[in-house]
Amino acid sequence: MKKLIPPLLAVTLLLTAAVFRLQPAAADKLPYTDISASYAKDAIIRLHANNVMKGTSESLFSPTRSITRAEFMTTLTRIFQVNPAESAVPAYRDVPKSAWYYGTIQAATELGLTEGMGDGIFQPEQPLTRQEAAAWLVRALKQTVSSANAPTSYKDETSIAVWAKPYIGSISQLGLMQGSGGMFYPAQAITRQETAVILDRLLQDKRWTDAIAANSNPGIRIGWQYGQSTEAYKKSVLQSNVNVLAPRWYFLESTGKISDSSVPPLITWAKSNGKQVWAMVGNRFDQETTHKMLASSSLSSDAIQSLKSYVQKYGLNGINVDFENIAASDRSLFTSFISKLAQELHSVSAVLSVDLPPDLGTDWSDAYNYAELAKSADYLVVMAYDEHWSGASAGSVASLGWVQKHLDKLLAKVPADQLVLGMPLYTRDWSLSGNGATLSSEDISLPEQNNRVSQYGVKPKWNAAAGQYTVEYRKNGTLHKIWLEDARSLSEKYRLGAKYGIAGYAYWHIGGDSPDVWTSLKNAEKYEGFSFK
Repeated sequence: MKKLIPPLLAVTLLLTAAVFRLQPAAADKLPYTDISASYAKDAIIRLHANNVMKGTSESLFSPTRSITRAEFMTTLTRIFQVNPAESAVPAYRDVPKSAWYYGTIQAATELGLTEGMGDGIFQPEQPLTRQEAAAWLVRALKQTVSSANAPTSYKDETSIAVWAKPYIGSISQLGLMQGSGGMFYPAQAITRQETAVILDRLLQDKRWTDAIAANSNPGIRIGWQYGQSTEAYKKSVLQSNVNVLAPRWYFLESTGKISDSSVPPLITWAKSNGKQVWAMVGNRFDQETTHKMLASSSLSSDAIQSLKSYVQKYGLNGINVDFENIAASDRSLFTSFISKLAQELHSVSAVLSVDLPPDLGTDWSDAYNYAELAKSADYLVVMAYDEHWSGASAGSVASLGWVQKHLDKLLAKVPADQLVLGMPLYTRDWSLSGNGATLSSEDISLPEQNNRVSQYGVKPKWNAAAGQYTVEYRKNGTLHKIWLEDARSLSEKYRLGAKYGIAGYAYWHIGGDSPDVWTSLKNAEKYEGFSFK
């Protein structure tokens, strides 16, 4: 039946990567007055023409000057067509938001191209060494590094840092960097003309340019509507990477019937903007009414036919089922309901997605037979948040390790191309007692989170294991702690999903986001779509 579903991304949702068309060097007119004697002249001309590498002023390139860490990383992100990320939370103490390179260093960090020098320091104005350049290039091209113990064949191998040896081995095999006279000079600062030659060499190689130019499949990007008017929701969707709208239109009522609150103009708008609509049907966490409907063949049949009729009446692309707090004893009934609903929706070429909690091994998730549900539904949307919930012990809403653990668990039962990762556009502000016990917690949006970080003048600390920043502040003598969700933490989760090859992502909820996160997520979508050989 799934073959009957129109491909979501076949026509309207393809991302087209721009192709680098390297211009020939023009000998009669040089873009800079100081490159005529440089061995990198032709490379500099091509990189300038393609807006990849710029000079140190309008007329000077400064070919023999060392390139700084900020300059090199900025140039590297241009090659991959990554946009500067004006992230709300700076990754480094020495890279202020006012710096010209802030956005490119943020973007590179969020994509995992660099982690700086450690301890929240990047040293942007420091000259880049040849071994550092090798590491950044190999990471950026997603290459598997050589063994740390493998010889590099360079005469000055003993001068190569232990951490750099695998990268130098790999970059040499790729043919992008070579030494001179059998020497690599790993600790030597790399010049701007050397950089130009290396990057031009990269852009002359079809291995890399074909991958950058290739169309990538953006996958599913669901944006749930909650607490927003239709107009506000549309505005939020347009600034996001969402390609599937999930408005909350249908609810299981106490009568066992499915109510209809459809907004047809939103469907028209979505279609005109190349987006699909998978309207959500919820049960309001009402366990008793859900059992009543599932246990009744007539009520469940009526509910299925109602949803099918809404699809046909309004021209919906699909239905998103969000039934939560189902009794574990109703496990088989819910599985059967989804199977029958899938048959009816597939008969009218509609998509069925089902929202599910992670497999927690508790009564909150015991009602869901993940493997069986995947045999009927087209997509299972795992709501990978509420790791720590209101009223429980303080902690992250969705730490990276926790998300990974549950993805691993589900992927043992569900094909990756049917799994959609739900990500939080909210977090919690925890009030703690003197001994660290939870006093209370408050759900907050990402803009409110950012406001509090600014208001209390706190400096976020990166927790690599959690894949998040944390902050602490005091209000009226009470200690508060927040595990931040921001552009970097969300990019980390996005990259994790891409590593597993999942079908897509879903965001709870649109309107809770800080506008800056979308540039970062779009960068992740683009960069993770590159497949380098």
